[in-house]
Amino acid sequence: MMILRPDYIEKIMPFVDTPFVKVLSGVRRCGKSTILLMVANELKKRGIPDDKILVYNFNSMQYEDIKTAKLLYETLKDKLLTEGRTYLFLDEIQEVAEWEKFVNSIMNDFDVDIYVTGSNSRMMSSEISTYLTGRYVSFSIFPLSFEEYLTFREEYLRKMSGAGSDFIRQRDIYREFARFLRFGGFPAVHLQEYTEDQAYTIVSDIYNSTVFSDIVRRRQIRKLDQLERIVKFAFDNVGQTFSAASIVKYMKNERRSIDNETVINYLSSLESAFILYRCPRYDIQGKQLLKTQEKFYLSDLAFRHSVLGYSPDSVPGMLENLVFLELRRRGYDVNVGKVNGAEIDFVAVKQEKKLYIQVAERIELEETRQREYGKLLGIDDNYPKYVLRTDELTGGNFKGIKTMHIADFLLSREF
Repeated sequence: MMILRPDYIEKIMPFVDTPFVKVLSGVRRCGKSTILLMVANELKKRGIPDDKILVYNFNSMQYEDIKTAKLLYETLKDKLLTEGRTYLFLDEIQEVAEWEKFVNSIMNDFDVDIYVTGSNSRMMSSEISTYLTGRYVSFSIFPLSFEEYLTFREEYLRKMSGAGSDFIRQRDIYREFARFLRFGGFPAVHLQEYTEDQAYTIVSDIYNSTVFSDIVRRRQIRKLDQLERIVKFAFDNVGQTFSAASIVKYMKNERRSIDNETVINYLSSLESAFILYRCPRYDIQGKQLLKTQEKFYLSDLAFRHSVLGYSPDSVPGMLENLVFLELRRRGYDVNVGKVNGAEIDFVAVKQEKKLYIQVAERIELEETRQREYGKLLGIDDNYPKYVLRTDELTGGNFKGIKTMHIADFLLSREF
């Protein structure tokens, strides 16, 4: 079952037939390969014949012997059109050493429009820019958003029950949000009805293959127990600021010795595999990034549940995680804000837009309300400010601060 993810298609299609490599990067199994096929199908709808569209998946055993840029060039050069343009789709291209050299060469020698996907650090902007400066556009691909999740659920439930396309009505949105919070957004988890244990088994396999292929094997890590403990610390502290020194102290309490540099390298490895995303702190008054006490968020909530198990205590951090990912999906640069000694959960900036956001599970006490809203009232500008909650009867404004249920915010088109 291939369900369209139109937001990505709309972002990619304007770059068709432009002199840029289209690079789709993200965690394994987030849907990059399917989106690649969706783009190819869109080209066919535009009248591009099949013989001008070549698709190669380098995770397939069919191409496992193609390990170098030179061998890839020799394999493909005779398949490219000598007259007219060839549309070349290269899935999980990071499996080919120095693939960037192949791309540069093939673009110089043939009329090609190239699309590639990848799942590790070689696909990050900081790495690609070294080899393809000025010759690529990058698209970050994430697991399903809440809106996409609802589309998957609606399609599955419609197929199973024969219900119409309005099967999931507004009254069900919050119930589905609670399910999404537990199951996460990997597409494979939502193609049929799985139990939590079954879903977490699927995600655990994704996690283990990612850690082994993109971290342990590539970086030749020998102390797996150290990596596992740092993963558990990071997963258990989603939504909390911490530093490498915090982890060193934690490891010391566990009677294990490790230095700051090693911790930093492990965290960078988890980022490179798109398991973690870093969220720096930003001094709102001083208008500068701070170098300590950052936050880290997961590319998918189910990673935490599959490694540590689901716990109600993790919900506040997971709610923050959902909002962080949605902001990133929509192209915002996201930081933790610092103002007057207080912490703002998110300061999100995209070109001329800026948002300030506080995330809370519930606000039942006046003391909590004063704290959450008071932080935002302390910011002296006119950019939109939100308090996002899971109270079902949430809505309205308080002194210019908009209150929304998190599910409604994730589905909103106003930001």
